[in-house]
Amino acid sequence: MTLKRKLLSKTYVCDVKKRLHQPEEGGRDSDSDRGRDRGSDRDSDRGSDKDRGRDRDRGRDRGSDKNREGDRDIDSDKNREGDRDRAEGTNQAPSCSQYFPSKADNGARLRSDFFNQPCVDLAKALLGKVLVRRHSDGTELRGRVVETEAYLGGEDKASHSAGGKRTERNAAMFMKPGTIYVYPIYGIYLCMNISSQGEGAAVLLRSLEPLQGQDVMRRLRAAKRKEGAKTVKDRELCNGPSKLCQSLDVQRCFDRRDLASDADMWLEVDTQWVTPGESDVVSAHRIGIESHGEWATKPLRFYLRGHRCVSVVDRAAESRQQEVNMSRETKMERKT
Repeated sequence: MTLKRKLLSKTYVCDVKKRLHQPEEGGRDSDSDRGRDRGSDRDSDRGSDKDRGRDRDRGRDRGSDKNREGDRDIDSDKNREGDRDRAEGTNQAPSCSQYFPSKADNGARLRSDFFNQPCVDLAKALLGKVLVRRHSDGTELRGRVVETEAYLGGEDKASHSAGGKRTERNAAMFMKPGTIYVYPIYGIYLCMNISSQGEGAAVLLRSLEPLQGQDVMRRLRAAKRKEGAKTVKDRELCNGPSKLCQSLDVQRCFDRRDLASDADMWLEVDTQWVTPGESDVVSAHRIGIESHGEWATKPLRFYLRGHRCVSVVDRAAESRQQEVNMSRETKMERKT
């Protein structure tokens, strides 16, 4: 019995040892599986990270594309806006600022050097020139100067600057040649003058021949006349200093503005018109200054002989002028 128990005990111990040393079924496999699972998890995480990285890259690419497209759109918008600005710039009406010359200057405009001459010379030189008045809507009114009066400054008793008198009202007469001087008469009418060389000297624009915009001139004149008055004829639209201011809508705001650079009013040379000669210009006494003694009879009014738009024709002055012209021609014939 004792031997048998010993054998049984040894067998039991061997079985126990075998069981202790033999790994459990699927143990390592499970561990390796878990390792593989963890590896696959890491791989999947890395894959996810890669996917997320690719997504981010694609997002950045899409963002870059959008930015590039946005930049292109902005550039296109800027280009379109620039094109529109350039197009509008070419079609815009000229600036109405009094400090800048007209953008539509065609080269015939009279500049400062033209006005920088003695008063009598300027009064004669203005005959035949074209006065242009541009309205804010781009409408241009034109009239040819056919009659002027010279006011010589301090020595001229009929001048607003007689005796060198300088006031707020007549300040434009003392400014650079070509300055516009607008003043009221009778409290309701206006007259337009242009300063010349000489202290306080200026030329009054007395009559114009309407050339362009007669219908507009007629409406402007009608607005100042009584209701039911007769329609104004073309030759009567501007045949007087106040009439021409009404017809061209010359206002007090033009006072002291430079006719050589103003954007709303200027003088031009009509290249298609023959400049009047000395024999075509009549020198006569000025109008409306009868109370100024000898200065009332001085021949300081100048107009184009035979022109239908002259305000007052002086037949006696024309006869005298004709005699002078004939005498001059006779002398020239004798010399030849």
